Amino acid sequence: MNASPAAPLDGITVVDISSSYAAPTASLYLGDMGAEIIKIEPVRGDDARGWGPPFLNGEAAWFLSVSRNKKSLCLDIRGGEGREVLFRLLETADVFIENLNPAKLERHGLGPDALRERFPRLVICALSGFGMDGPDAALPGYDLIAQARSGMMSVTGDDGVPQRVSTALSDVAAGTVAAYAIAAALVRQQVHGVGEVIDVSLLDADLAFMSPRIASYLAGEPEPRPCGGTDSVLAIYQRFPTSDRPIVVAVGNDRIWLRACAALGLDELAQRPDLATNAGRRERRDEVVAAFETVLSAMASEEALKALQEAGVPCARINSLSEVVDDPQVAAREAIVSQVHPRAGVFRGVGSPWHLGSQTSRAPRLPAPLKGEHGREILKAAGFDEDRIAALAEAGVVWIP
Repeated sequence: MNASPAAPLDGITVVDISSSYAAPTASLYLGDMGAEIIKIEPVRGDDARGWGPPFLNGEAAWFLSVSRNKKSLCLDIRGGEGREVLFRLLETADVFIENLNPAKLERHGLGPDALRERFPRLVICALSGFGMDGPDAALPGYDLIAQARSGMMSVTGDDGVPQRVSTALSDVAAGTVAAYAIAAALVRQQVHGVGEVIDVSLLDADLAFMSPRIASYLAGEPEPRPCGGTDSVLAIYQRFPTSDRPIVVAVGNDRIWLRACAALGLDELAQRPDLATNAGRRERRDEVVAAFETVLSAMASEEALKALQEAGVPCARINSLSEVVDDPQVAAREAIVSQVHPRAGVFRGVGSPWHLGSQTSRAPRLPAPLKGEHGREILKAAGFDEDRIAALAEAGVVWIP
């Protein structure tokens, strides 16, 4: 019987000193691809361990959601001894991930230039709010700040009131972008033996999400305002009321327009030359939307969805989270994965947003680590004997549970 094929990043070692959610998302995805992730936490533990409620037997759900397939070492890198331990780990690592303020990096001797000189083969990825250069490089950044500065909030919300997208969008976006860039840099590292410095910011990641809106504005489109998602470049690409709950309908091209009109009995609209193209429908958006609202508001959501789906019109109900986790398509795709944590018990969360043909199971190889759980194992693998580990613990450089 043939052994299971190795995961794409099997044999790659990542040292991750980041905290919070964005940079840990990058190492999460690398770990899901098979890399060994050494998560270096402060002696007090990652800040995200306290991000709750909810807690499962003291373990924060937010932390658990981004920490599978990782090993934890608690290390104080502020002093010389701690940095030497870190450098020992970097000698055999392929990737180094950090999200420290650029000024703090230099203070700790971890600036990219110094690291590249010492470890020329290392792929170094720095995540921050605003990037490693520019007038605001030193400013702290969080998801909320990036959503505001990128313009995302200016087009989100209703009745002209800006609103944050209510999830850690910037963090997950930046972490995903970082994982992609790291994987690309690893290809060159493995082929040519050279490292890279990757600079990813929350602001840049959110600007990528805003790319079509910014491009439209720069091409002469009027500056948009929050309007409940009804100002898409497509005319009919929004939510509609039905008799019991709202749904969304997306008319992505002229063929779908004709199918939608047929499904809803709006034959008169389908026959009008002035509505035959999206440009024409946009010009008469209020009229078109009103016609759809009149029909859909008199229908139950299931009736409306059935009619539209049978006609090949993209549409969906707006699921609550309780409906999302029980969605048959989500279940069929095994998008929700379980890990058995030694303290939290069974924890369910979202798995990686991809499927590999060689992947026989989406279950995590390792549950999220307890604070410092693998410290002794990691240090021994790096060549530290028991006496040295004990001395480092006594000096407060490491914390071993």
